[in-house]
Amino acid sequence: MQQRITVIVYPVSDIDGAKKLFTQFLGVEPYVDSPYYVGYRIGDQEVGLDPNGRKQGLSGPIAYTDVSDIRQSLQALLDAGAQELQPVRDVAQGLLVATVKDVDGNVIGLRQAPQK
Repeated sequence: MQQRITVIVYPVSDIDGAKKLFTQFLGVEPYVDSPYYVGYRIGDQEVGLDPNGRKQGLSGPIAYTDVSDIRQSLQALLDAGAQELQPVRDVAQGLLVATVKDVDGNVIGLRQAPQK
C-alpha cells in the first residue's frame, strides 16, 4: 500500500494568534480547539497547531503519514538509516505518534489511529 501524508503539524509559540491566522487562511473553524492542540480538517487533510512543538525541539512543520503498525513502520525507517527523534507515544486516547530524522535532518512523522 502506498503511503501518503495526512497531517501537517506546525509548532507555534502563540496558539491564539496562530489559530486566528490559520482560521482565516484555511477558511474553516477548527474541529479540535484545546490548549494543547488545534486541528483543522480540509477534506481528508488535517492541519494542526502544536503550542508545545518548539519546546520539543521542532523548528518547523512536520508531515505525518498514517500507518497501520507504527512500531513496524518506525523500525523499517530506522533500518533504512533514519535516526529516532521521538519514540512511539500516545498523544490522545490511543493516537500514537513517532518521529525520525532522515540523513539530511528532515523530520518524518508517523501516526497510528487508536485501535478499535
